[in-house]
Amino acid sequence: MPSTSWEKVHDWYDGIVGAKGHYYHQQVIFPRLIPLLTATQKIKKILDIGCGQGILARALPKNVPYVGIDSSPSLIEKATKLSSHTFMVQNAEEPFSLGKDFSHAAIILALQNMRDPLAVFENIAHHLTDQGQLFIILNHPCFRIPRQSGWSIDEKKQLQSRRIDRYMTPLEIPISTHPGQRSGQGDETITTLTYHLPLSAYSDALWKSGFCLERIEEWCSDKTSTGKAARRENRARQEFPLFICLVARKKSHLLLSDQISKRGQ
Repeated sequence: MPSTSWEKVHDWYDGIVGAKGHYYHQQVIFPRLIPLLTATQKIKKILDIGCGQGILARALPKNVPYVGIDSSPSLIEKATKLSSHTFMVQNAEEPFSLGKDFSHAAIILALQNMRDPLAVFENIAHHLTDQGQLFIILNHPCFRIPRQSGWSIDEKKQLQSRRIDRYMTPLEIPISTHPGQRSGQGDETITTLTYHLPLSAYSDALWKSGFCLERIEEWCSDKTSTGKAARRENRARQEFPLFICLVARKKSHLLLSDQISKRGQ
């Protein structure tokens, strides 16, 4: 039975991401995310959810107080060897306590591998200071749905478009993380699970857990093609973003108390 854990595929994942992140971490995500993190308030302390090997820790200025958590012991071991920051083995969907003094939290390409975003957001809210910010980077759920989206090419018009088969329906999707690699139990391919939700579901979960969604950015690939199909491929890259960044702020105690009061009426 597939699970959401990346522990059994940590070697495969580490090979793709490495110490500094994969291509899109370095060329698209971090160049946009790092300035956003400090755009409205100084980072006093940041919590990195699903931190993996701790690539965000090494992309931030060295003097930023940082704590990273991940459910994979092997990835946390790797992160600890690569950095002097604090890393802990912890499932973000289960309650944990690291103090309530974090001004920022981030989830970079990890939330879609977690079953219960609401539980994750509630745990993060518990650790953030009043008006603390949460930064979520997702594979764009409108255009990048595993097994339910792909490229469509109109040769006559020389256009490349994005085909979406399903969007509104929540999906649990098994992912073969390394085709051909076996789990050691017969012929079972190593798989993990990813989850698709529409954007409205993320917005709803943020609101219910005490956050206000205050900014959305959509980030496209910076790669370019050459050759006969370059024009349509490059146009498609700029029209269908790879990633979406959601910036949410923890509601003030007064606003949150009012919201809870209205729920009880």
